[in-house]
Amino acid sequence: MRWAVDCASQDTFLYAYITNVSSLGLFVYTERPLPVGTRMKLSFAPEGAARGTAFELLGEVAWINPNKPGGENPNPGMGVRFLDLCPDDRERLVEAIHTIAYVRGYDGN
Repeated sequence: MRWAVDCASQDTFLYAYITNVSSLGLFVYTERPLPVGTRMKLSFAPEGAARGTAFELLGEVAWINPNKPGGENPNPGMGVRFLDLCPDDRERLVEAIHTIAYVRGYDGN
């Protein structure tokens, strides 16, 4: 999967892509990952989602996979854990994840 995401912290704004998501956090593909501990506002919507159903969540960089010269790292970015995710947003997120798995033909086994 690949969803566009806006990541806004106090002094930085990144337009990047989510390439992996769970109910606990997500991986943001970017060649300029932010430092571990950076808190940010994440704004994204699953591909094909109805208008007005975008997520606006708080997150914190838990780990980074830095960009390496010479193409030695084909997957640079940062792992972001969700902060203060309310039950309704968690349920919507899990539903979106299940929809992706269903569309791709995964049966959970």
